[in-house]
Amino acid sequence: MIHIENIHLYRNEKVILDNLSWHVEKGQHWAILGLNGSGKTTLLKVINGYIWPNDGTVQVLGETYGQTYIPKLRTRIGWVSNAMIDNFNWHDFAIEIVLSGKFGALRLFEKVTDEEIEQAVSIMKHFNCQHLANKPFEQLSQGEKQRVQIARALMAEPEILILDEPCGGLDLIERENLLRTIEQIAEDEDGPTLIYVTHHVEEILPCFTHVLLMKDGKNMVTGKRELIVTEETLGEFFGRSVSLQIERDRAWVALK
Repeated sequence: MIHIENIHLYRNEKVILDNLSWHVEKGQHWAILGLNGSGKTTLLKVINGYIWPNDGTVQVLGETYGQTYIPKLRTRIGWVSNAMIDNFNWHDFAIEIVLSGKFGALRLFEKVTDEEIEQAVSIMKHFNCQHLANKPFEQLSQGEKQRVQIARALMAEPEILILDEPCGGLDLIERENLLRTIEQIAEDEDGPTLIYVTHHVEEILPCFTHVLLMKDGKNMVTGKRELIVTEETLGEFFGRSVSLQIERDRAWVALK
């Protein structure tokens, strides 16, 4: 699905990604955990072909960057982020935002078919946000905006769905509702491979099979979730002793 080998990326002599390698196989769902400035979002932009590394190789969905048409490849990758929300027309109805995802556009300029409308409504029903269909985007709560944005990303039936800190700015209830939505996507055997980016350990859900810890632009460690989310590994990652509490197969971390 994703094969990144020994990439370096630097700007104005500042190293942003440092000899990073990472491999995602079909059937896996990954969480990427990193502190602010660790290079998480830059890595996502590399995967989407918005930024090119100075050296190394990037292969996504069997296509090698530099040898493929990136805009076409992007239609196979869904991307959800808080930054993208600001680019939507907030006067558009939620259903229009969702439908725009079918065409990879930020606004709905195309004429849609009844089948496409049914698809959009079906996806919104699946994530319990169909009642928002005819509400202007600007009237939605932050959590509702995120669910609509996820529905939009799924309209194109992507093979990879990237979620870049989707719980940022959400209160406890909205966060847990959104995390349940993400679990629903992971439970679908025909659904996309998930790449979930966060700096909160408690958001690493049981549905994520693997974890990548990023620090200073480097791949500090990767592996199965149960082997990475431990007091020893997280303590080394944070550079502080931590205590870990497991509840409903989710980890909650605190500094000692």
